[in-house]
Amino acid sequence: MTDESIQPYQRIVQDVRDRIRLGHLKGGQKLESTRVLAEKYQVAQGTVQRALAELRTGGIIYSHQGRGSYIRESAAEVVADPTTQAIKRLEEQVADLTTRLERLEHDRTSTDS
Repeated sequence: MTDESIQPYQRIVQDVRDRIRLGHLKGGQKLESTRVLAEKYQVAQGTVQRALAELRTGGIIYSHQGRGSYIRESAAEVVADPTTQAIKRLEEQVADLTTRLERLEHDRTSTDS
């Protein structure tokens, strides 16, 4: 899929997601103003507002009226590639299973005594 095949607001959303994934934008960091983003992407401010609305809905940013939009602390996890997310879930499952196994072994040695 080329940049020409997606809507302008979607390009902005994808760019913000990519910048987070690459570590160029971090949790708590303020995004540029709507006006600056409109100039940067050469789109209308309404297009930027639509992109920001989608980013808010996706849990990637939050906005304060009159103060701007900020990257959520959890944004990196939200935009992580599926492989990274799958590995993280597997690590959590292994940790949970390890805890359960240790508990079972402890219980077994306690009853054997």
